[in-house]
Amino acid sequence: MPTALPSAGRFWDKPVEALTRDEWEALCDGCGKCCLHKLEDEDTGEVHHTNVACRLLDLSTGRCSDYRHRKAMVPDCLRLTPRLVREVPWLPATCAYRLRADGKPLPAWHYLECGDREAVRRAGHSVIGKAVSEVLAGPLEEHIVPGDIGFGADGA
Repeated sequence: MPTALPSAGRFWDKPVEALTRDEWEALCDGCGKCCLHKLEDEDTGEVHHTNVACRLLDLSTGRCSDYRHRKAMVPDCLRLTPRLVREVPWLPATCAYRLRADGKPLPAWHYLECGDREAVRRAGHSVIGKAVSEVLAGPLEEHIVPGDIGFGADGA
């Protein structure tokens, strides 16, 4: 099993504005939750989460199958930035981008803390085995899930 990175390399403890682009990208734990479709109630503005994944999400890895070209293939795909992450209320409570933007530490199961990319799945915070592709899903309204898509045991 891989080991955690040495504390001298703990770039993820820096404020998000101080991160390089590569460091920012490395914050992603690969849970895949941000790639699940959301529905917004036109009257109330309330966001409803679904278990329906973008067609580019590889449901066996929880990662985008064409990350480099995702905006061209899925124009609505949101490219998170340190500024934008503070403006997106639907990110899950466990999102590393959200946690670090709020000055909070990464969870123990995050691969940057434990050195194991599979820990997110074992901790129950991955979409692997819990999401369906939009290609097969049918109406999104039939796939609404409770809360902020916190698949983990603690609901977060």
